[in-house]
Amino acid sequence: MAQTPIRVGVIGAGANTVSKHIPGLLAQPDVEIVSVCNRSQESGERVAAQFSIGQVYTNWLDLIHAPDTNAIVIGTWPYMHARLTLAALEAGKHVLCEARMAMDADEAHTMLDAAQTVPHLVAQIVPSPMTLGVDRTIRRLIAENYLGDVLAIDVRAGGTFLDPDAAMHWRNDFDLSGFNTMSMGIWYEAILRWVGHATTVTAMAKTFVKTRRTETGVRKPVRVPEHIDVLADMACGAQLHIQVSAVTGLAGAPEIYLFGSQGTLRYSQNKLYGGRRGDDALAEIAIPAGEQGGWRVEEEFVNAIRGLEPVTHTSFEDGVKYMEFTEAALRSAAGACAISLPL
Repeated sequence: MAQTPIRVGVIGAGANTVSKHIPGLLAQPDVEIVSVCNRSQESGERVAAQFSIGQVYTNWLDLIHAPDTNAIVIGTWPYMHARLTLAALEAGKHVLCEARMAMDADEAHTMLDAAQTVPHLVAQIVPSPMTLGVDRTIRRLIAENYLGDVLAIDVRAGGTFLDPDAAMHWRNDFDLSGFNTMSMGIWYEAILRWVGHATTVTAMAKTFVKTRRTETGVRKPVRVPEHIDVLADMACGAQLHIQVSAVTGLAGAPEIYLFGSQGTLRYSQNKLYGGRRGDDALAEIAIPAGEQGGWRVEEEFVNAIRGLEPVTHTSFEDGVKYMEFTEAALRSAAGACAISLPL
């Protein structure tokens, strides 16, 4: 049976796009990468040579409006995501947008509104990848009442010492990353999959290095926190604590605890541990073969275009939820107040 040909243009060919999206798309039947536009002509040409891409653009609008594509992959930093997504959807192209979804909740809502006006086009965000291997098992255990009532959730991500002399990374630059704070939105996205959304957010945040040098050598203020603690009420009734930090040296690998009235689950480094009331300690939980997940973003995007499956990882609707959460956290930290969701 003939497949619908999918011809892709790539805007922003950074590390994730080169290592994941382009190879993943080329592995799908009847998919071709026909064009690329990167930060410079030279970097675009390097990517084109690596993957035998025929056309290199210096203007992203030219790539989007070219008639030889029907899908656009957006691999830029968040500051361009809304603009590129809106232009691609307006041009009648399917969109796979790199995470994080946008600079702020308003942009995310605008992107969702635009996607909902063209429901025949696929609009997908690259998902949080860390928990893909265990997501199905955690959801099943919760549904089977392994935890009982979910009472508390604790997320800790960090483990590195602060480097005061490092150059400004785009993740430190509010003008490029917006309200996205380190990996906070990535971890909250995992929580969304398991237990649903937050209703109220309170946070405290700290930036220790006040300025950093950009790639041009200019010192620029650091407006993105380097340590944040977030408390949230969850719609499921639990209390959530998320700590994401660039200063917690030797704290160990990131981990998530789910505490319930009858059991506890712990996730760390793609392994799942659990125990129930009466047990002496947590024990590793084997992930059944049929529940093991993994990276299949590009396959899902292609299948969604062909009508073979819906987008689950990640929909624009879920992207709006994590963008509202991340913005609420920084608003709370700045104003020393609780922020209700949705915004």
